[in-house]
Amino acid sequence: MTAVHIFNKPWVGVILCQQQLGPHAGLTVQQKYLDAITAAGAVPVPLVHQLGEDEQALAAMLARLDGILLTGSYSNMEPHHYGEPGEEEHTDVGRDRLSLRLIAAARTMKLPLFGICRGFQEMVVASGGSLHRRLHETGLFAEHRENKEQPLEVQYAPAHDIQPMAGGLLAQLAGSDVQKVNSLHMQGAKTTGTGVRVEATAPDGLVEAISLPDHPFALGVQWHPEWHSRDDALSRALFDGFVAACQHYAQVREAV
Repeated sequence: MTAVHIFNKPWVGVILCQQQLGPHAGLTVQQKYLDAITAAGAVPVPLVHQLGEDEQALAAMLARLDGILLTGSYSNMEPHHYGEPGEEEHTDVGRDRLSLRLIAAARTMKLPLFGICRGFQEMVVASGGSLHRRLHETGLFAEHRENKEQPLEVQYAPAHDIQPMAGGLLAQLAGSDVQKVNSLHMQGAKTTGTGVRVEATAPDGLVEAISLPDHPFALGVQWHPEWHSRDDALSRALFDGFVAACQHYAQVREAV
């Protein structure tokens, strides 16, 4: 029996982001994601970008994990991943490589998967979908970006409604009533790929959540439930549901 199961806490792999820390390149994760995972009863485990370049190391890590969290980020996916020409500002090549491999592995292994903001977009792209690179320039949607001049409490305040789809994973976790969520993103889903279920939409029609119906727990949301995750009923339901799925995965794996 491994230590993680002695203490009855599942291990959740958390993807990192490339950041410049003074003169040095670094890999970082915002503490709010670690706090949300810890508060829900799991142990966060950092997933370095080097895993995306080493199949054996990645397989060894995945064999020890009970779930994967794909966090939000200030970076954007490189557009060639979803068939768009040209370049994009603020990309993270190492994260793109690793996230796509993690999603593919999670689908094969039925490993619980939770994607937030950029993580949601990674799930969309991994399924064969595509992204609007500038939602505010399409003329099709309301403003989904935050005002960065405002305090964080204002930026992360509820911004619009979402309507969960009846019978979906999100509705199972939080009910089918209209919910209010924050909104801090410039890009969004243009199309979703095969094997994807739309879980919620905004009033302007933008897809706000997706799942993989052939998977025990694979959910992506465009908003940020990690912000003060225990203070909001919807956020609590999402993280508690994800960690419960990780715990079940750990128990099944331990029994094999």
